[in-house]
Amino acid sequence: MDMEPYLRALLALVGVLGLITGGAWIARKTGLGSGRLGARGKRRLSIVETMALDGRRRLVLVRRDEAEHLLLIGGGADLVIESARVEPS
Repeated sequence: MDMEPYLRALLALVGVLGLITGGAWIARKTGLGSGRLGARGKRRLSIVETMALDGRRRLVLVRRDEAEHLLLIGGGADLVIESARVEPS
């Protein structure tokens, strides 16, 4: 039984997986997948806390710059419950 076709297929698979891994690494380093496109500054958006209310709905506290927003998500429509300014930390 000739092993050359199997060896070629295995090497091609390793090569393709290497290209995918290299492309993903480059995309992560340049910020292509994050929506920031290379911005190396401070992150402006963060999730402070989440709390499950039931099987579908949850409360999420989101901070953006110097503002916090309490959101109710997962129901028929997402709602902003409260918005407030906070002191910069």
